[in-house]
Amino acid sequence: MQFDWESLTDSVYRCRLPFLDVTVGVVQGRTGVLLVDTGTTLTEARAINDDIREITGRDVTHVVLTHKHFDHVLGSGAFADAESYCAPQVMDYLAMATGQLRTDALSHGADPAEIDHAIAALPTPRHAVNDAVVDLGNRQVVVTLLGCGHTDADLIVVVPGERTVVFTGDLIEESGDPAIDADSDVAAWPGTLDRLLAIGGPDAIYVPGHGSVVDAEFVRRQQDWLRRYRPVR
Repeated sequence: MQFDWESLTDSVYRCRLPFLDVTVGVVQGRTGVLLVDTGTTLTEARAINDDIREITGRDVTHVVLTHKHFDHVLGSGAFADAESYCAPQVMDYLAMATGQLRTDALSHGADPAEIDHAIAALPTPRHAVNDAVVDLGNRQVVVTLLGCGHTDADLIVVVPGERTVVFTGDLIEESGDPAIDADSDVAAWPGTLDRLLAIGGPDAIYVPGHGSVVDAEFVRRQQDWLRRYRPVR
């Protein structure tokens, strides 16, 4: 194993990648394996796939990109054969803004050659969706857009079961305050988190885009932080 994977249920896993503490998630079904986000580079993504093959006995068959930022999408070329899903805005961004993806990645310390290779291999996602249900055989995974927040197109991935698991992307971050930039809608974000909590419920496992797994109370605390947020002028 190249990364440290945490088992959340008997068929749901996640790991925290060393670069930027990005979380990727895995849902195993009888007929498929779904990956939530792909990391930053092809090297990182191939290591993820090697680990997933060891855990599940098969390659990734489905990919969901939670949002457009480089650290969640640039490993996608390693999964070009998978059925891939993203929001329509993300599909447009990946097609038209590779220069911005590169600039953002390099500003965070990524290796230029690795980023150039990742961008050259970046596939167009096959499915642009606001809502979808992915059938993995014995398990159906719900993908949905709840509203604006971290960006204008943040998908979440909901895995129903005895205990629901919700991959939140960067709508929630545990290892730091929520990342707010020009893409964010801070006014709408708390309402989006209301819908997140309604879908997951009080007992769900919430998996942030960065950091440790959290509970509903943590989500409410981050929601309160966003309501109080005032930008520095």
